[in-house]
Amino acid sequence: MKHILFSVALSLACSAAVAADFKLSSPEIKPHALMDQRFEFNSFGCSGQNKSPALKWSGAPKGTKSYALTVYDPDAPTGSGWWHWMVINLPADTQGLPAGAGDLNSTTLPAGAVQNRIDYGFAAWGGTCPPKGDKPHHYIFTIYALKTDKLEVPADATAALTGFMIHANAIGKASFTARYGRAK
Repeated sequence: MKHILFSVALSLACSAAVAADFKLSSPEIKPHALMDQRFEFNSFGCSGQNKSPALKWSGAPKGTKSYALTVYDPDAPTGSGWWHWMVINLPADTQGLPAGAGDLNSTTLPAGAVQNRIDYGFAAWGGTCPPKGDKPHHYIFTIYALKTDKLEVPADATAALTGFMIHANAIGKASFTARYGRAK
């Protein structure tokens, strides 16, 4: 019994060490800070530039065959949050994305990477756009290390289906949260 408990404890310690090495950051957005208006959507009453931020990651777990990236607002007044960006099938040698990679029909995503449909109804970056006067919303940027080279997701898949496939194949993740609000 002691041997089993030791093995479980060692396994958990190793997993925690791997997770601590996997990091996601942005040279344009600091964790917990307010995001700039250039990342705001440009429709639905919002008037930003709708630009996706530059992102970089490192320290992925051994066995990573591809990545998936998501940006999610749990504070959206929908009852289920709001998906702002989903990118799957990022090759394992990818270490980041340049600013603007989330444009519709992007030419700066790595070969094979696919943007999936988000809650705005299209497959691209959909910027921040919380209701005027709400407390700043939280935007969770997450990179997932996956155990598969490619996720087979239909082009018209919902964000929930894509999220299910990501979670079913994840071997690690790294994230940071930023905030954004609009004055009344």
